[in-house]
Amino acid sequence: MRFRQVHLDFHTSENIQRIGQSFSKAQFQEMLKVGHVDSITVFAKCHHGWAYFPSEENEIHPHLDFDLLGAQIEAAHEIGVKTPVYLSAGLDERLARLHPEWLFRDENDQTSWAKGFMEPGYHLFCLNSPYLDILIRQIEEAVRKYDGDGVFLDIVGVRKCYCHTCVNQLRSEGKDPRDPKRVLELGERVYANYTRRVKEAVHAIKPGHPIFHNAGHIHRGRRDLAAMNTHQELESLPTGGWGYDHFPLSARYVQPLGYDFLGMTGKFHTSWGEFGGYKHPNALRYEAALSLANGARCSIGDQLHPEGRMDPATYRLIGAAYAEVERKEAWCSDARNVADVGLLSVEAVSAGASGSGASTTKPDIGAARILLENQILFDVLDLESDFRAYKVLILPDRVTVDEKLAAKLRDYTNGGGKLLATGLSGLDPELKGFAVDLGVRYAGPNPFKPDYLRPFFELPSLGEASFVLYADGQRAELAAGGEELGRREDPYFNRDVYSFCSHQHTPSSHSGGGPGIVRSANGIYIAWNVFEDYADKGSLPVKETVAHALRLLIGRPTLEIGLPAQGVATLQHQEKEKRYVQHSLYASPVRRGTGVEVIEDLVPLYDVDAKVRLPGKEIVRVYLAPEGADLAYETDGDTVRYTIGKLLNHQMVVLDYKA
Repeated sequence: MRFRQVHLDFHTSENIQRIGQSFSKAQFQEMLKVGHVDSITVFAKCHHGWAYFPSEENEIHPHLDFDLLGAQIEAAHEIGVKTPVYLSAGLDERLARLHPEWLFRDENDQTSWAKGFMEPGYHLFCLNSPYLDILIRQIEEAVRKYDGDGVFLDIVGVRKCYCHTCVNQLRSEGKDPRDPKRVLELGERVYANYTRRVKEAVHAIKPGHPIFHNAGHIHRGRRDLAAMNTHQELESLPTGGWGYDHFPLSARYVQPLGYDFLGMTGKFHTSWGEFGGYKHPNALRYEAALSLANGARCSIGDQLHPEGRMDPATYRLIGAAYAEVERKEAWCSDARNVADVGLLSVEAVSAGASGSGASTTKPDIGAARILLENQILFDVLDLESDFRAYKVLILPDRVTVDEKLAAKLRDYTNGGGKLLATGLSGLDPELKGFAVDLGVRYAGPNPFKPDYLRPFFELPSLGEASFVLYADGQRAELAAGGEELGRREDPYFNRDVYSFCSHQHTPSSHSGGGPGIVRSANGIYIAWNVFEDYADKGSLPVKETVAHALRLLIGRPTLEIGLPAQGVATLQHQEKEKRYVQHSLYASPVRRGTGVEVIEDLVPLYDVDAKVRLPGKEIVRVYLAPEGADLAYETDGDTVRYTIGKLLNHQMVVLDYKA
């Protein structure tokens, strides 16, 4: 998989003429060189349903009079650039007008995406309809006719569809289409059938040809869905609503699975489909570096103008990032992330559950933010992961524990691993008690919300104080082996129409509501959904409380580094090269407009101190990459100390060792 990819959209209406008339082989090649691009995903079929080559299985765009796909592939290959081929799978507006009976329908019998005359847009197809046969033939044609370097299929995934085909199939099987679980089960079968047929069709023509099905999100805990792809592409446009902490959360799940993968961002100021929108070059520099630091290759989304001329401003912008990536690639390939902490994803534990939504993502988001902002090395895990590889395992907020998981957790703690459980985590599925000994007894949900926590330790920002928690809390009682590290304080009463105080909520009564934080031989329990709280409110005392608990449990971390909260640090191991690569990044996104996160200025940091602990490794050289300049360092047992004199956006420190 190449490091410097562009994903080139071309969703072009039949109401626009002169399609591709300004395409120039020389200009196309020149822009790829300006952008330092080594792979570009080009288009066989767009969301409007048109082909961009002479097709027997589809209709070429009515205003295109030459083979644009073939011309792009020829031009790119001539200069050593790969060309995966794009086909819109879920959307086909041309066919939607001809066969509306094949469209996806939701539980209200409504089509998806388009919302009528006031909100025009595409219509989603059901892959349980005859449309699938047409799509397979379109894919086969593109793979057979062209020497592309892979297939990218867009707008697909497991759907709960209520179209006539799906409803009739459920009824013919004796199943009730009113039951969402039955509808979801059929959606799983439909998607699995689609991916199987695509694989059979493509690999019958070109065995082993790369295939990726884009659902817009890699679902944690669904290794079966991940395995339907030959590699992973993590769509994550920070400015398009994903935010800058979305990609690390996805990457930290995917990299341990062993796939080649890339991080897909965009050159757009907002998101896909924006013409004339540009990020600041510093934003793309940071986003590309964030991919590298998390073990990924890079992909940047662009959109070609209907007349086919590549936009010079876009490729100067992309080139600002990819020139740096090109110099760094050698230290980023075949790398494994080093982590002290495993985050057992709530989404993964709830994988496949009907109706799972915010309650399964907020704990993951909040936990990842706290880990990132404290530069704690972590991976995101599912139930199949090997917990024993981590010093600490986080069970965030909603991980109830059945007997199978309880046995795995007991094996983990018996081997010396420590748990950080919060909220409902650690309880059996019926919420009767803790499935793993955490030094507490469960006493039911706390009736007060919000309430307060008074830690028995000083917080960096507050010293000694009690602070408010807005998320759900649980009552607990101290049990044998438990040590109280913090106490709940209840308010005088809950706020309602007959009893309220001040503008928001009732103050603390300073009366004890039982243990709030408990430490035991197996780990630490915090009695609130603290990660949901942080995802929603971003409370500094919440972050500091969790960070304190993690420091107690980790003991001697693999990495300690003096970065601000917005700094990102990772440690990647290139075993074949006998070296570790420590990545440091710093940029500070700001919100502009309505919720758009923007990086404009890159502010340098100076004299960033770092300590890396690598038991069993004799360090023989420390240097900056890609500069190659040696870096002064000291060793003390298994600890290596060094100082990064200047950090501007991204710096790699390489630690060579003897085997």
